[in-house]
Amino acid sequence: MKFEHYPIDQKIKDQLKVLGFNRPTDIQYRAINHILDGEDVMAVAQTGTGKTAAFVIPVLHRLLHSKKKLGKKQQIHCIVLVPTRELAQQITGVFEQIGAQTPIKVVGLFGGVEQDSQINQLKKGAEVLIATPGRMFDLIAQGHLDVSGVQTLVLDEADLMLDLGFNKDIHDIINKIPKKHQTLFFTATINKKIKSLAYDVVRSAIRIQLSPQNPVSKNVHHAVAFIAMDDKRFFLENMIKEYEEARFLVFARTKVRVERIVKAMERVGLHAEALHGGIVQENRFAILDRFRKGENKVLITTDVAARGIDIPNMEYVINYDLPDLAENYVHRCGRTGRAAALGQALSFCSPDERELLDAIEAYTGEEIMQYEISEGEYKAILFDADDPSYNWQKLIDENEDPQYWQD
Repeated sequence: MKFEHYPIDQKIKDQLKVLGFNRPTDIQYRAINHILDGEDVMAVAQTGTGKTAAFVIPVLHRLLHSKKKLGKKQQIHCIVLVPTRELAQQITGVFEQIGAQTPIKVVGLFGGVEQDSQINQLKKGAEVLIATPGRMFDLIAQGHLDVSGVQTLVLDEADLMLDLGFNKDIHDIINKIPKKHQTLFFTATINKKIKSLAYDVVRSAIRIQLSPQNPVSKNVHHAVAFIAMDDKRFFLENMIKEYEEARFLVFARTKVRVERIVKAMERVGLHAEALHGGIVQENRFAILDRFRKGENKVLITTDVAARGIDIPNMEYVINYDLPDLAENYVHRCGRTGRAAALGQALSFCSPDERELLDAIEAYTGEEIMQYEISEGEYKAILFDADDPSYNWQKLIDENEDPQYWQD
């Protein structure tokens, strides 16, 4: 079924065509009509499945065709509550893109930037608010934000909101908006805590769950290379040099590690940028923008970016350090292989990280393919030998189907 056959406003259909969106993804196919009908929805879908558009499209339509008259001053009718600033910015962008031909106005509220500009946007009027809990409650307390007209509440990445301690904030906003409202609950993972929260905030919901047995996208090819901790920077350097036209999203465990890796790349003449929570918010947005545009091809980041980055045609995700939480592996790797595109995720595993690797494989239910690196190949890559017979392309070709990796 194509989007042109959905009962959505023609302005939205036309814009979807402009954006190249012809057919819905699985989550969109299963969720859009229920949301259009005003039903509550609880959806479990991994990153990269198109779940943002799954609620953006029907929410925009319902706002356009709301029977309630807005009056001269526009009022907030939809709140999208998200856990991170990056995700707030991204979803704001998706609303603006898909709603470009509509009069619906969208405001993003998040910390790390001056609130005066956000207050001015609210004064001009908006129907959709995408917000992190902290900044939203600040502006409610200051009297700058009225949520009495909210008809739809979207909780996106609800599992991460719980991890970050936003449980109370979620219940607080529910108590502030009208009791009669539509709730859309989206999460990438499901466990007892998530179920408990969902049952608290969503009643008689339509339940949608994609790939319950395997949270890892089938579009991503996964591999692991066993490398000593102190040798990882040499292997990363070698790979970046070999695939000089590709973009690399590299995950490290801490911001200190991120900065050290960036400096290590700079010492050998490779440009890379750091992204982590210690960087001023406006600079973080600029760094992400440069990476999206391809002005910088190597981004070294902590998990702060795992839920908020949507990079078209993202080629490689490198787990320089394995994550402490197995589910974060899924979120990291979800940055590549999005929609119908193929992606590659390579993990560097040191001897001390074997238990983390075991936990990831247990969580995903699949064994990650191991690269067999001979002693000669290891030494050649380590010392950046000029012998062309020792390189990543040779290693990849020997270990897997070459259709997954491209020059």
